[in-house]
Amino acid sequence: MTRAAGERGNHRGAWGNQGDCENRGDCGRQGGSGNRGGWGSGGDWAELLRISALFTVPGDALAGAAAVGRGPNRGTALAVCASLCLYEAGMALNDWADRDIDAVERPGRPLPSGRIAPGAALAAATGLTAAGLACAAAAGRPALATATALAGTVWAYDLGLKNTLAGPPTMAATRALDLLLGAAATTPVTPRPAGVRSALRPALRPAVLLGAHTLAVTAVSRREAVGGSSAAPLAALAVGTAIAWTATRRPSRSANPAARRPAPDVGAGHRTRPVSRVAAVAGAVLAGGYAATIARPLAHAALNPSPYLLQRAVGSGIRAVIPLQAVLASRAGAHRTAAGLLALMPVARRLSRKVSAT
Repeated sequence: MTRAAGERGNHRGAWGNQGDCENRGDCGRQGGSGNRGGWGSGGDWAELLRISALFTVPGDALAGAAAVGRGPNRGTALAVCASLCLYEAGMALNDWADRDIDAVERPGRPLPSGRIAPGAALAAATGLTAAGLACAAAAGRPALATATALAGTVWAYDLGLKNTLAGPPTMAATRALDLLLGAAATTPVTPRPAGVRSALRPALRPAVLLGAHTLAVTAVSRREAVGGSSAAPLAALAVGTAIAWTATRRPSRSANPAARRPAPDVGAGHRTRPVSRVAAVAGAVLAGGYAATIARPLAHAALNPSPYLLQRAVGSGIRAVIPLQAVLASRAGAHRTAAGLLALMPVARRLSRKVSAT
């Protein structure tokens, strides 16, 4: 992996995990060199795969299911499994691709320290990608097609696009595709391609919002290792504010055909979710929580764009994916899904103190 001239933002992993070391405990950690070339321990793999960041993944599929007006079903569960596998594949592949740079900048990481062999990381990335595609295939052809596009985007980002101008948009695309994967897997398979496109159309807007958040956070992460200007944090703050404002707007009934009437080809599991005042109020409250999660760290980073504050802003941006997913689910009427997602937030924060999410 080549380094962009004059900068490298270590925006690591597949999607939603753009930061360098918000919790710097692992950056200076030197692994036991005696295990050089081995498969490492469970703790080594937990560090390599950034298990604390996994809590940001299931909400993509759940928000996608809510967007198409359906409750979680077998397809949603398969989409979550596929997402987790592809996310972790991106983590392992990222460290494999960056092993030479990490040997200089972060020698305590599992690969440069020798705790896990590069070949083991590459094998894990390959196996996890295959497992993710298998899970998606079990959910139907539309889900497999979406997962294939997601896997290709993950590999393209880690192996070539990360340190280019295409890096942030590619990272944003992975999150958007992950939400669409949940929507595609949850929607019953129809023999008509036009029916699939029509069913997935309501998921496009939340996918764009999730992608916009990821794009903004990734842009901040590109200078987190060396510090930078206030432009990226200010832009991210503006994007986050716009997303929060958009989430408070009551979605129209016409925006989701599934919420207007049951389509004849979507099966008996369809749930109608009429827009209600409760949804609007819940969306506003959740949007405020999302904005509060990102606003203060980004404001601090804008006032003083040092590496430490930029890293904190990126870490908060990663965790803010969870309340944003809750906002998107609530806007679609899936209030119990939103509440369940919010319950992941303190667990993710606590675990990130032990194993860095970045």
